[in-house]
Amino acid sequence: MEDQFAQLVSLLGSTVRLAVPLVLCALAGLFAERSGVVDIGLEGKMLAGAFAAASAAFWLQSAWAGLGAAMLVSTGFALVHGFACITHRGNQVVAGMALNVLAVGLTAVLAFAWFQEGGKTPALGDGARFRPIELPFAAEIGAIPYIGPFYARLVSGHNVLVYIAAALVPAAAFVVFRTRFGLRLRAVGENPHAVDTAGISVASLRYKAMLASGLLCGIAGAYLSVAQSASFLREMTAGKGFLALAALIFGKWMPVPTLLACLLFAFADALQGRLQGVALPGIGVVPVQAIQALPYLLTVLLLAGFVGKAHAPRASGIPFSKEK
Repeated sequence: MEDQFAQLVSLLGSTVRLAVPLVLCALAGLFAERSGVVDIGLEGKMLAGAFAAASAAFWLQSAWAGLGAAMLVSTGFALVHGFACITHRGNQVVAGMALNVLAVGLTAVLAFAWFQEGGKTPALGDGARFRPIELPFAAEIGAIPYIGPFYARLVSGHNVLVYIAAALVPAAAFVVFRTRFGLRLRAVGENPHAVDTAGISVASLRYKAMLASGLLCGIAGAYLSVAQSASFLREMTAGKGFLALAALIFGKWMPVPTLLACLLFAFADALQGRLQGVALPGIGVVPVQAIQALPYLLTVLLLAGFVGKAHAPRASGIPFSKEK
């Protein structure tokens, strides 16, 4: 029984770690989409942030420098997106996809040019990446049956970005639903003309939302390359930005339901890693490709069943123009 409980705790611990980039990206999308900007570019901003983090951490031998570089580069991508969609009223979906394509190509080219390691960055040493943190009394409490492994392996033992991501969920909920900025943000996503009539700049609010999106995607990218991994790999985001967007839709653009959706997708991802090569009763060994598709299959099934019941902000995807 204790062995089974330990396996369950290990699975839940993996779920938490895999959920972090999804949660951060989903919060980034929450700010952007609540302001009326469809943020398809989450994937590209996270990928660019991952490359910037790994590069800066390698050169400066500092994980915090990598985090700062990731946030800076990702914010730059977000401002480019905003310039195309807000200032020039371009198609938001097309601009977001263009950012994704740009990030994939640019990170690969720069990685080849700077490091000559097949499109990846050199491995980072312990000082250049975020290491797990042991919380107080983890060793002592860990000896207690059931409660101990839960605290020592599920609550303790994560790197600092995991705890930052956990703190950002209630912080984002407070900002969006309990502050004047959040009220205006939600208003501009529903009726930007009413906001403009009240003398509030629609463009300014949407740019602030894109800044928040860029910063959060930067943290997510840094987590992938200098916390979860020890280097940047080509296209290492592997669709996580799109999964985060799906979680945001499934969560109906609300922080807590979106968090739960991210955890569900991460649980499916953690589970597929443990099912590979395992013979299932009455089925046998399932092909690896089918197991790896489990998180994405779950995403499709959930969205097919629930997306019709989710209503996006009414002005989402619609460029604002004072002339109308």
